[in-house]
Amino acid sequence: MIKGKRVLGVIPARGGSKGIKLKNLRTVAGRPLVALAGDVARTVAEIDRCVVSTDHPEIARVAVAAGIDAPFFRPEEISGDRIGDAEVLAHALLATEADDGLRYDIVVMLQPTSPLREAGHVSAAIRMLEHGRWDSVWTVSPTDSKGHPLKQLTVEDGAIGYWDDRGAQIIARQQLSPVFHRNGIAYVMTRECLLDLHSIKGRRCGAVVVDGEHVSIDTEWDIELVELVLRRRGSEGTA
Repeated sequence: MIKGKRVLGVIPARGGSKGIKLKNLRTVAGRPLVALAGDVARTVAEIDRCVVSTDHPEIARVAVAAGIDAPFFRPEEISGDRIGDAEVLAHALLATEADDGLRYDIVVMLQPTSPLREAGHVSAAIRMLEHGRWDSVWTVSPTDSKGHPLKQLTVEDGAIGYWDDRGAQIIARQQLSPVFHRNGIAYVMTRECLLDLHSIKGRRCGAVVVDGEHVSIDTEWDIELVELVLRRRGSEGTA
C-alpha cells in the first residue's frame, strides 16, 4: 500500500510460447522464471497482493509454491499470443477483486521474462506513479547506439535501404539522441488507466530509467546471457 492506495501485482504467465516452449517455467539460477518474479514481488513493500495470471496448471502450481496466489485461471479467449496486456491485466484486476472483496487502486505488471529485476526498481516505479500526475510508469533501459532507429536498415529484394532516411546523415554516434526500450521489469498503472482508458500506457506515461544489464528473455540465447550476468555478479560479489 502507498498513501492509502492498495497495490496489486500481476505476473502474466501463459502456457503457450512460440519461441521457447513453456518459457515461464524455464529455470534460471535454479529457479523457474515465474518463481523468480514472485521472489521479487514478495519483497516489494508497496505491493499488497500478487497473483499469477495463467492458463496452465503447472505454472499455477509453481507460482503458489513460490508464494504467489493463483485464485483464477485465465480464460481461453484472452490466452492467445495476439492478446494485449491491458485485457489480461483488466481481467486479473477484476477477478482478484471479486476473490478479495477489495478494490485495488494501482496495478503492477511483472513479466517473468525479465529475471534480472530488483525490488528497488519496482518500488521506484510505484512511487513515481503516486508522487506525480501519471497514468502509468514504465521501467526502461537505454538502447545501445548500435540499435538506434537511425542506424537500422531494410533489405528488399537484396537491396539495402535506411529504415529512416535521416540515417544517411549519421556519421558518428554523438549525433544520435538517446533512445530507450522497454525492459519488462515493471509496468505500473492506475486503475482508471487500465479500466477506463483500456491501456497500460494511458495519456501520460512516466519513465524510470534503469541502467545496467537487463535481458528480456525471448530466445535460448537470452537465457544464456542472463546466466552469464548472474555468474558475473556472483563472482564480483565474492571478490
